Amino acid sequence: MPKLRGEAFWRETLRSAHYVVAPMVDQSELAWRLLSRRHGAQLCYTPMLHAQVFLRDANYRRENLYDEACPEDRPLIVQFCANDPEVFVQAALLAQDYCDAIDLNLGCPQMIAKRGHYGAFLQEEWDLLQRMKIEKTVKYAQMLEKAGCQLLTVHGRTKEQKGPLAGVASWEHIQAVRKAVSIPVFANGNIQCLSDVEECIRKTGVHGVMSAEGNLHNPALFEGRNPLVWEMAEEYLEIVQKYPCPLSYVRAHLFKLWHHTLQVYQQLREELAKVKTLEGIVDVNRELKLRCQEEIANQKEGEKPKEGLPFFHWICQPYIRPGPKERCKENGASEKGVRGKRALEEEEDGNAELLSKNKQKKKLRNPNKSFDPSLKPKYAKCDQCGNPKGNKCVFNMCRGCCKKSAFKATADCPGHGLLFKTKYEKTLSWQSSQRVIQNPEVSRRGDVDVGETAVLKEAGDSAVLKL
Repeated sequence: MPKLRGEAFWRETLRSAHYVVAPMVDQSELAWRLLSRRHGAQLCYTPMLHAQVFLRDANYRRENLYDEACPEDRPLIVQFCANDPEVFVQAALLAQDYCDAIDLNLGCPQMIAKRGHYGAFLQEEWDLLQRMKIEKTVKYAQMLEKAGCQLLTVHGRTKEQKGPLAGVASWEHIQAVRKAVSIPVFANGNIQCLSDVEECIRKTGVHGVMSAEGNLHNPALFEGRNPLVWEMAEEYLEIVQKYPCPLSYVRAHLFKLWHHTLQVYQQLREELAKVKTLEGIVDVNRELKLRCQEEIANQKEGEKPKEGLPFFHWICQPYIRPGPKERCKENGASEKGVRGKRALEEEEDGNAELLSKNKQKKKLRNPNKSFDPSLKPKYAKCDQCGNPKGNKCVFNMCRGCCKKSAFKATADCPGHGLLFKTKYEKTLSWQSSQRVIQNPEVSRRGDVDVGETAVLKEAGDSAVLKL
């Protein structure tokens, strides 16, 4: 069967999907995807997976994709971050039987992507991109199309627009890309409700619309409904019972769903943060439901939502991320003292008053801790693959590459605990002693032949004797 491309690929393989759940690290896991599909989502992405780790680690493959194979969870797109063409291709081959398409992340703006050299930080390296999939907003999209890209998602923001600086996505840029390429295009940005989806499709002409935060706060967004929070939370928790996931994922979803309610019941917010079992999370969810039901029972006629919310806090609704000024006022700081997160992280004197809340907590636990980036060791890369190298590696490589080199050269690397040379020498010594025991005359002649004693083969970090 010939490979489907462009419109045919979107129409037949992706079933003409218009409503798309975005790839979200630790948040678009199987249980959440199934909940979203029940409530209108037509296509889902996995969380972003690291191609290098996916290629070398069977447990990572199993935990993040293979064990989650589910007939209800299709069509499905697996997203990878990668910065090496061969690694990306090999990872895609390992994933292809468990999904309908493979996606390369070229949009992640977070610092982890900068340190790992992937996501939005590949956008400036067109030569590298050309080797990976392959050509500034419109030209960039056309280059990817020429490289063989069959579907393009445009976020409508720059990599600097994140957190409180996110701002409004540019649908004009998305529209320009849509007109410039012949492959299907998905839009992402400013999607808080179904009317946003419809307006985005109308204004930009895209094939589908992707939602991340809007979906997390209201998984029924694509149905055009604003259900009671506890209805969505209880349904999600039931799915988690059948398709378990790490507790941190579940907790994060409950924080998003109950976001507005947890501003009212701060004590329950603290309990949700501390609870260590799924049963405990279910209990907190039940208590939040009871509190809200009490509020509903005691409501006065004509009472309106507080804090400028469009609905009462127990109803699934968008969360409008405050800008820097609004966030500053929320935290009780003056407008004059507004500082971005990155500026705080780069503060040289480590003044606790200027550190983020998270760093202040770390400072309390360790008063001597410094957040001065100039004092941190520089990121040293493996000579072979670009991953972090071992600080004491004799080959200046990461553990995986060091293991291969040390085995090939029959050498030791104490830094990584690899002792191929030592084990080989011990094997020869042991073989010699065995021959001496079996044939004392050989020992007296001093004529021990070690040329055929053993052949070493790699088995983890050990050596296997082939006599």
